[in-house]
Amino acid sequence: MTLTKDAVATLEKVSTATLTTVLLKKGLRNVWIRNARPIRSGLPRIVGPAFTLRFVPAREDLATPASWGSPISTRAAIEDMPEGAVVVADAMGVSDAGIFGDILCFRMAKKGVAALITDGVMRDAAGVHSTNLPIWCNGVSAPPSVAGLTFVGWQETIGCGGVAIIPGDTIVVDDDGAVVIPQALLKDILAEAPEQEAMEAWIMTEVDRGVPLPGLYPMNEETKKRYAAFKAGQ
Repeated sequence: MTLTKDAVATLEKVSTATLTTVLLKKGLRNVWIRNARPIRSGLPRIVGPAFTLRFVPAREDLATPASWGSPISTRAAIEDMPEGAVVVADAMGVSDAGIFGDILCFRMAKKGVAALITDGVMRDAAGVHSTNLPIWCNGVSAPPSVAGLTFVGWQETIGCGGVAIIPGDTIVVDDDGAVVIPQALLKDILAEAPEQEAMEAWIMTEVDRGVPLPGLYPMNEETKKRYAAFKAGQ
């Protein structure tokens, strides 16, 4: 199943915490990208198809400022990014070489990229903030990417924050971080995640009424009947 506008609208109402629960029920545990935190507070929940970037350890004959003009460069990859994409960059967790600065982030924002997620770091912090590109990363660092990384390609399977990401996977990202939904499971997740969210919202109302947790979360049979009656009465 491809990610439609309706699917995006549905997932924008579902937290990444809920998604990890639903995916866990499907047998998927490793879906949350580690060390990708919002670069600033107040970012919205964002949903989009993964557009992947891959870095490898720096090699002196390849990781040079001259490489920025190569046909295989971050600049070329940015020009391939479609509007609405969630860019996921595998920086191998390197924390002393910023993969992007203000100019590249501004170009991504101008192209309509929905968000950037990486297990690496950014540079030019003040300028990056000014672009308003939503970013989840592992901090900031002054040196450029070539100080510690070599860019080798885009739109291929990567590992970011310990999670396998395939181009076209659905990425959902919010205050709790980024979660990947494999394309083959998207239809099932769209069907089940809103119900999980609604059920947990009802449980919160029960907690507010003073209902004890045993038998409520998770639900026992009696609670399931009360919840079914609640839904039927809506």
